[in-house]
Amino acid sequence: MGTVLWEPPANVRETSRIGDYLEWLRRERGLTFPDYAALWEWSVTDLSSFWESIWEYFGVVAHHAPVTVLDSPEMPGARWFPGATLNYAENVLRMPGIGDDEPVVLAYSQSREPITLTARQLREQVRRVRAGLKARGVQKGDRVAAYAPNIPETYVLMLATASLGATFSSCAPEFGSRSVIDRWSQIEPKVLVAADGYRYGDKPIDRSQEIVAIKSALPSVDHVITIGYLNGGGDWDELDGDDELAFEPVPFDHPLYVLYSSGTTGLPKPIVHGHGGILLEHLKILALHHDLGPSDRFFWFTTTGWMMWNYLASGPAVGAAIVMFDGNPGWPDLSTLWELVDTAGITYFGTSAPFLMACRKAGLTPGKRLKGVGSTGAPLPAEGYAWVYEAVGRDLQLVSLSGGTDVCTGFVGGAPMLPVRAGVISGRSLGARVEALDSAGKPVIGELGELVITAPMPSMPVGFWGDVDGSRYREAYFDVFPGVWRHGDWITIGEDGSCVITGRSDATLNRGGVRLGTSEFYSVVESLPEVADALVVHLDLPDDPNGELLLFVVPAEGVEVDDAMRARIARELRASLSPRHIPDKIYSVRAVPRTLSGKKLEVPVKRILTGTPVESAAAKGALANPESLTAFAELAAERG
Repeated sequence: MGTVLWEPPANVRETSRIGDYLEWLRRERGLTFPDYAALWEWSVTDLSSFWESIWEYFGVVAHHAPVTVLDSPEMPGARWFPGATLNYAENVLRMPGIGDDEPVVLAYSQSREPITLTARQLREQVRRVRAGLKARGVQKGDRVAAYAPNIPETYVLMLATASLGATFSSCAPEFGSRSVIDRWSQIEPKVLVAADGYRYGDKPIDRSQEIVAIKSALPSVDHVITIGYLNGGGDWDELDGDDELAFEPVPFDHPLYVLYSSGTTGLPKPIVHGHGGILLEHLKILALHHDLGPSDRFFWFTTTGWMMWNYLASGPAVGAAIVMFDGNPGWPDLSTLWELVDTAGITYFGTSAPFLMACRKAGLTPGKRLKGVGSTGAPLPAEGYAWVYEAVGRDLQLVSLSGGTDVCTGFVGGAPMLPVRAGVISGRSLGARVEALDSAGKPVIGELGELVITAPMPSMPVGFWGDVDGSRYREAYFDVFPGVWRHGDWITIGEDGSCVITGRSDATLNRGGVRLGTSEFYSVVESLPEVADALVVHLDLPDDPNGELLLFVVPAEGVEVDDAMRARIARELRASLSPRHIPDKIYSVRAVPRTLSGKKLEVPVKRILTGTPVESAAAKGALANPESLTAFAELAAERG
């Protein structure tokens, strides 16, 4: 399946980092593997040997050696490298292969002039900010929050926080105050660092009111430090001190940062990632899968509200410099990021599938010398693959990867030893035992199934913040198939290990490659007095990377859903959440379909709107108001 667009060169084992790793395994362990499939099989069956080899091959800097690699493989609760102490920031700032005076951070922005930091300058900035945090009482276990864009200050703050053994969390400043408060009220940060605003293209966006609202809603915050990113000023430079750079040794699973689910049901889940799990996973995937190392300049278009920012942040750990961009990727037009390839000397260009599809639709032919292009955020259609090879470059390796915030990586993607075929993800990542299960819970090959992970990975969450008994964590991943991680995607795995992902098996919305939670919509829309109830769904469209976002509103008694009301809803969603949350169409309905226990039924509505008959879309006996589905069936017929 899928036209072959790229094949590994004959000398791939001599020229790639995965080839060097294979040679190391032969020399140091007496292990030989004829191909990627055999290497993958070993990596997911002999978990301890594989992850120990990653630790040793990359020379992880530790303060105490582990007692063992994996004390129990059962999920949830697998414990990796017990007894080890290390620090993520220490391993990133080692920057193997990067000289003290060589660039390691190249930052571009629509709000200010470019900034370049050498390895020496990055270490010095981390030292200063670490000293400033320490002077403000930040210590191991405290939380530091950043309401800031993808700029060097945010990166320095994350590394400084990690060096102290404190825990970092970021939200992009495009998030409205409500989204931010929903996240940070759960982790109670001690310090808040906030940018006063930013430019998105030529539009200045002030965030001073949001900062006031966030601070007033978080009584745990003792210090607010501002970055004068839009208007100048701010007191960021006062984060300073004379302490030497040092690294707090912490256990392998000590909280490094908290990322958040999109909030499909209830508050966004605060997903805690540990120092050791993130370090090992990112060493493996960035070096062995993306082939990144010294002499590379690694770029991924992301905001600080997406896990790809954390992924990019690990680049220096494998010796790659990182390239940051903050602003509108489509301003003044879609060639902006491609021009950055030449300006910044990018060798690896990462972005979202919807961005690549938008470039294709616009007829762009950037023609760049790149070693690799990375695509994630949504499945990349076959025509997107073809466009990359026709319009960007014939010799590059395109890696379409899929994973999630939950593991802060891609568990299916590509590798230098695997061919690239149109519309197909090349393979399963090393150490990730990804399988497809049918409705009976049996593994299937060549058939559509639920994407599951049947063996633990070190970067699975340490847990959810505040989830003392682990019940929220178990419910999120392990309720459907006990002892097996259910991810919420549909996947088909081929005989050769290649994969096709066909979308979410739950109700999460995927808008332009960014997952949006339905509960965030409802908290805003249903707070309006004119709205009695609401339901939102996202439909994929073959020719539009953003798809179609539809909002269904049950108006309050005596209210009509007219253009003025639609405009008000759009304004509220933009102000409280983000422009991505504005629906394409808002319809009036008499009732929202609900289960007997009161849960809204987004997935059945989505199925009905895409042509599934009502009787197949939902079990009427489980509905409190089965007649409510009729209106959606009528709308589906109208829309054709």
